Amino acid sequence: MKNLTTRTPQEIFQSHGQALMAEDLDKIVANYAHDAAFITPTGVKHGRDGVREGFTQLFADLPHAKWDLKIQIFEGDVLFLEWSAGSDTGQAHHGVDTFVFRDGLIKTQTVRYALTPNS
Repeated sequence: MKNLTTRTPQEIFQSHGQALMAEDLDKIVANYAHDAAFITPTGVKHGRDGVREGFTQLFADLPHAKWDLKIQIFEGDVLFLEWSAGSDTGQAHHGVDTFVFRDGLIKTQTVRYALTPNS
């Protein structure tokens, strides 16, 4: 198994994406630094507990979603994403995330999406 601190941002994001698709909160959280910042329009969540809280909300908003990654741009230790997703309960449009990677983990993530419930 590869040492976590030597993972590239691309490897970290691949692990993150696999955990996201599986809705595996433990694996998602394991990709974040213990002192990570998870920034949303409603405020900042701190640490792995904050990350868990953020993804718990995302999975409540979009259970078993189908994800569409529209733009993925890496520049050094930063990743910019634009995405949308749909589930039986709602649609997320205009999803935009930014990730900052440090020492083989996600140090900071910004998250924003517009949720429309299905009628």
